[in-house]
Amino acid sequence: MTGREEANGDMPPAAEYRLEDQIGFALRQAHQRATAIFNSVMAEFNVTPTQFAALVKLDDVGRVSQNELGRMTGMDPATIWGVISRLAKQGLVAQSNDPKDGRLVMLELTETGRVATTAMKTVASDVSQRTLNGLSEAETRQLLALLARLGARS
Repeated sequence: MTGREEANGDMPPAAEYRLEDQIGFALRQAHQRATAIFNSVMAEFNVTPTQFAALVKLDDVGRVSQNELGRMTGMDPATIWGVISRLAKQGLVAQSNDPKDGRLVMLELTETGRVATTAMKTVASDVSQRTLNGLSEAETRQLLALLARLGARS
């Protein structure tokens, strides 16, 4: 008996393991579908899903530190740094040092970023509608609630 079997006596035999029944596989397939739909719907804006998330959250909260924006959007420091660097190069986000703490990089949308984000938000709900197509309203609410619970676990 392996240590894994001892820790979980009801582990199914390896022959019963099916990739298609695994949560990670199902989530990856759903994510790939959602990303393809996002890219189709949002093509005219030339942004990635992570860039869009950063823009929308900045539109929601206003001026915020780069670290805080990373936490709010679920991005690690290296990822949010890259996302913001690309958005700044496009003229959508302005970066500045916090006058009270020079170590903090503060972010806010530029006027161009505000206009672009507003335009993006007008069509973005189509991404969710198309991704969830085929689910009832109750199923959609249940799916989102369950995913939120999974995401909240550490």
